[in-house]
Amino acid sequence: MSTSIEKPENEVQNIELLSSVQDLHGGVTVEIKEPMDSKLFASMLGTSLSHWRQQGKRGVWIKLPIEFSNLVEPAVKEGFRYHHAKSDYLMLVKWIPETSDTLPANASHRVGIGAFVMNDKGEVLVVHERNGRFKGTNVWKLPTGTVDEGEDIWTAAIREVKEETGIDTEFIEVLSFRQSHQSFFRKSDLFFVCMLRPRSFEIQKQDSEIEAAQWMRAEDYAAQPFNQKNENFKNMDGICLTKSEKDYTGFSTMSSTTSSGKRIYMYFNNRDFEPSEEH
Repeated sequence: MSTSIEKPENEVQNIELLSSVQDLHGGVTVEIKEPMDSKLFASMLGTSLSHWRQQGKRGVWIKLPIEFSNLVEPAVKEGFRYHHAKSDYLMLVKWIPETSDTLPANASHRVGIGAFVMNDKGEVLVVHERNGRFKGTNVWKLPTGTVDEGEDIWTAAIREVKEETGIDTEFIEVLSFRQSHQSFFRKSDLFFVCMLRPRSFEIQKQDSEIEAAQWMRAEDYAAQPFNQKNENFKNMDGICLTKSEKDYTGFSTMSSTTSSGKRIYMYFNNRDFEPSEEH
C-alpha cells in the first residue's frame, strides 16, 4: 500500500508501506503473501515502523510463510523477535511503545491424555510401548497420547485407545488431571486421565508404537513395582481403582455454545449439577 507523508519542508512524498490489518488491541498484523527482495522488505519495514509509531500503534505482528525465510534477518535487525512457528509459517513480533511489553506469550501448555478402560471382569486395558521412556522396561501402562490441534480431550482419549489397541470405547468422564512444567520444548504439560467404557474387546495392537497390549487385572496393574515406587503413578492408579470400587465422581462432558456461536464442551460434576434441558 502507499501513503502520503508530509516532510518537514511541507513537501508531500508518496512512499510504499507494508500492507497491514489493524487488530483489536491497538496493533497491526502484516502477512507476507508474495515473494519480496530482502533489501526492499527492509526498506519498507523501516518506513512502515515509523508510520505505525506516529499512529501510536503498539504491537506489530509479521506472519512469514516458510518460503519467505529470506525476510527473517531484516525483521530481526529491526528488533522483531520470534513468537511462534508452525509447519508452514513463522510469526515475528515487535512492541513499539517505550512501555512494558504486554503482548500475549505463545501457547504455554501441551495437553496429554491417559485412558483408563475397564471391562466387566475388572480388567484394565494396558500396553507395552515400543518406543519412548518405557521401552524395554516391562512396565504395563495405560494407553496415552497427546491431544491434536482442534481436538477435544474426550475424543482424543477415544482416538488414542483405538489407534494403539483397536478397542472401541465410549467416554465416561475425566477422573483427574495434573500439571507439570518444563516438559516438552520447555512447555508446561496438562495430563488428563479419562475413564472409558469398552465397546469391543478384541485387541488389535498398533505395531509401529505398541510392543504388546492386553487386558490385565486392575489389582495386578496397580501392584507393579514401578507403579508402587512412583508417587505420581501410584496416586493415579489409586484414583482409577477408587472409581471402580466406590462412589467417586469425576467430570463429564456437557455440550455448550460460546457467545460467538462456537460449539465447545464443558467438563462438570454430573452428580452435583444437573444441566438445563436446553443442553
